[in-house]
Amino acid sequence: VQLQASGGGLVQAGGSLTLACVASERTLSKYAMGWFRQAPGKEREFVAAIKWSSGGTYFADSVKARATISRDKAKNTVYLQLNTLKPEDTAVYYCAAGRAIQSDYSPEYGYSYWGQGTEVTVSS
Repeated sequence: VQLQASGGGLVQAGGSLTLACVASERTLSKYAMGWFRQAPGKEREFVAAIKWSSGGTYFADSVKARATISRDKAKNTVYLQLNTLKPEDTAVYYCAAGRAIQSDYSPEYGYSYWGQGTEVTVSS
């Protein structure tokens, strides 16, 4: 599975941004798609995930109230919308795909395929 993330950029605090990740794989029914981010000088962390088949969603506590994750099956694309952006949301955002994740969608080891990352900078 090849993943191509896009949509990053420079945004003012309080604004919104939608990231997109296009997957090359046509049959994603057994996959979960996740978004992770890595801020400068920090470890990569889980942001959100969606089960492709059911649409079930999962969020990190840090973004739960401000984030929406969705997928467009026809376009093989998963989206992450972040609202009320804060400077601490500044990071490189990565999309990832993993098969057969049973319960915890946050660990990186559950995801076998990763996109190249798209950079988000939130100015104060």
